[in-house]
Amino acid sequence: MIEERKDEVIRQLAICESGGYGPSERPIYGGRGAYLGRLQFSARTVMAYVQKRDGIGLNPKDAAALAHDYDRAADLAKYMIFDLEEPWHWPLCAKKAHVQSEMQAIKQL
Repeated sequence: MIEERKDEVIRQLAICESGGYGPSERPIYGGRGAYLGRLQFSARTVMAYVQKRDGIGLNPKDAAALAHDYDRAADLAKYMIFDLEEPWHWPLCAKKAHVQSEMQAIKQL
């Protein structure tokens, strides 16, 4: 139940950020190409948080590939939001998707 709830939060965040969720047949770019994938990650953010979580250094090309892979990007977003409690990476959409209140509700489960 907790994982499904987290997945729904990420789904709502992705819909807000890019207009959809799940795998995309074409790469999704935002912010004049600076943001990648459904969750609109920058390559730099992906590189930093994969290093923090997994101890693995990605190059920009590998970081971009992860950002465009919905499942891997969603896992990284869940880590950032629910493990590190850092929803501020998505300032507008985290507010619209009520991420802060969902984080608190999930903690209570």
